[in-house]
Parts: sequence; structure tokens; C-alpha cells
Amino acid sequence: MSRTVFITGGSRGIGLELCKKFKANGDTVVTSCRVLTPELEALNIETIPNIDVTKGQDCQTLKQLFNKRQVDILINCAGLLHCETLEQMDFEDILRQFEVNSMAPLRVTHSLLNSLNHGSKVVIVTSRMGSIEDNSSGAYYGYRMSKAAVNMAGKSLANDLFHDGISVGLLHPGFVKTRMTNFSGDVTPEESANNLFNRIEELTLQQSGSFIHANGQKLPW
Repeated sequence: MSRTVFITGGSRGIGLELCKKFKANGDTVVTSCRVLTPELEALNIETIPNIDVTKGQDCQTLKQLFNKRQVDILINCAGLLHCETLEQMDFEDILRQFEVNSMAPLRVTHSLLNSLNHGSKVVIVTSRMGSIEDNSSGAYYGYRMSKAAVNMAGKSLANDLFHDGISVGLLHPGFVKTRMTNFSGDVTPEESANNLFNRIEELTLQQSGSFIHANGQKLPW
């Protein structure tokens, strides 16, 4: 039976490749984006454009559009990266990263609670840069702080949704060659999406709330 997979941030990068991967798997894929790109339009899947997941009103729109339609897999993929250093600090950029990376996944998940059922999966594409133990180089204040915050949100969601049979995965996609990283990195978006797909398929209630690298490695908090 075809599953319904909802992915935020599907216009490009990892989100777009996840849309392609789940579509190729035979799933019904729905995605939201702020701006519809030609690459996403060519994919010919159900798309909800003009959605800013940092806005409560737009998340309410998502809730109304789904209207208790079952979502088997919810993937919070939209993200934002800036680089702050002690010499170049922009607190407005830091706040914006919290809105996109920390608050938005919680907003979207909360908005779609009525569409999640026993066996559904909630995925947050986070980053190992949110690991306090793994931080050995400093800088990137907003990104690191916002990813640490969303890890905490994901862990709380895992606890709160456990008895409803809904599992939550906190997945690091790897260092991916996307526009966000100025196309530097260790893996392509296609490789990252393939690895994330495998981790999502493996996700169970017993793993719920774990912080996992796309390659399967368990990451330190």
C-alpha cells in the first residue's frame, strides 16, 4: 500500500532529492516550499507553494489542507545556515536560524498531529553541529544553537508520541554539497537522500528519539 510522505523544503537540495527518492519508491509524496522551482515542478508531485514554515498562519494552512488526511512519514527538512564568529556576530541571523531550524519543525509537527497515526514516523533533519560534545571548532553560533534546540524538541516529541505509536528520528544528513554549504561537502544530495531514506525505513519505536548520522552511526548529544 502506498504511503503518504510529507516533506518540507522540497524545492531544492536534500529535500528535493528526498522527494525523488520516495516517489521512486512508489510512495505518495507531498511537499511544501516557499518558492516553486523548475526542478520541483518537473517532478510532478503534489506541491504546496508559498509556505513559510516559520509562520503560524502558514502552518495552520497546512493543517487545513491535510484535514486529518493520514501522513505516514513527516520529514522536516527546511533549514538555514549562517556563519557567525566572535568577530562577525549578527544576532538577527541567529534568531532567524532559530525560527527556521528549531521552531519550524515543532510548528509543522504540532499542526499535523491529527494526521499522524499509530505507525507514523516524524523525522527532523538536524545536524551533528548541534552536538555539544562534538563541537571542537566553535563559531556557527546560530546554526549550532538552533540544531541543539531542535534535538531537544525532537527528544521531547519522541517521549510524548511514544504511547501513540509514533516514532521520531533525529537524523544528520552528512556534510552535503548543497547551496547551503556553497556546494562543498563529502556527499552529494542524492547520496545523502539515499542514506536518509534507509535510516527512515529502519526507524522504529525502539529507536525513537535517537540522534543518528545518515550513515547509521549514533551521534553524541
